[in-house]
Amino acid sequence: MTRLTGQQIADEGLHGWAYLLRGLQTRIVSRNFATGLAIVDAIGKAAEEMNHHPDLDLRYGHVDVRMTSHDERGVTDRDIRLARTITSIAADANVRLESADVSRLELALDTPAHESVLPFWATVMAMDHLSGPEFGDELRDPADGLPTIWFQASGSEEPRQRWHPDIWVEPTQVQPRIDAALAAGGTLVSSADAPRYWVLADPEGNRVCLCTWQERD
Repeated sequence: MTRLTGQQIADEGLHGWAYLLRGLQTRIVSRNFATGLAIVDAIGKAAEEMNHHPDLDLRYGHVDVRMTSHDERGVTDRDIRLARTITSIAADANVRLESADVSRLELALDTPAHESVLPFWATVMAMDHLSGPEFGDELRDPADGLPTIWFQASGSEEPRQRWHPDIWVEPTQVQPRIDAALAAGGTLVSSADAPRYWVLADPEGNRVCLCTWQERD
């Protein structure tokens, strides 16, 4: 099974799905808990038949779905097929899929020497340390309940912001979020690396990056 690129996933035309940080995500707007529970049950049956299991988060008015092929550390044809099946399940239940409000949080620690601080954060957060050419050095929660932490090389000048959030969104949602951030008093610090990411800051100068899959493969 081959991992798909971001463009290959986009070419599949999966309406209502977002490709975020090596996984497919959607939000099924179920309107009530009983409908959501029925949808979870239907997805569970389909997943068992396909032997490919998504992560499901059932809330009162929606069901969040995320899936990835862990053996390939990304999205494969298995995820595309299951996404189409879940889309059909939602259609049969007369509910919709939403990707506009779906995002993925990643935390970055800017440090000139990540080797000295990584063991501390791995221990205190009870995370696994992963390293490799694809993602450098990262800490990941085995249960996927906490955001991934990655370490960005930086200088040691002071004062400086050490932690910053990376928010992964669908490319179509970048401009609406930038517009809303500017209207809320923020500033666009840089778009030099767009469409990979944009850097914004709040009124006090605290920075955040809006990230997409584009130009990363």
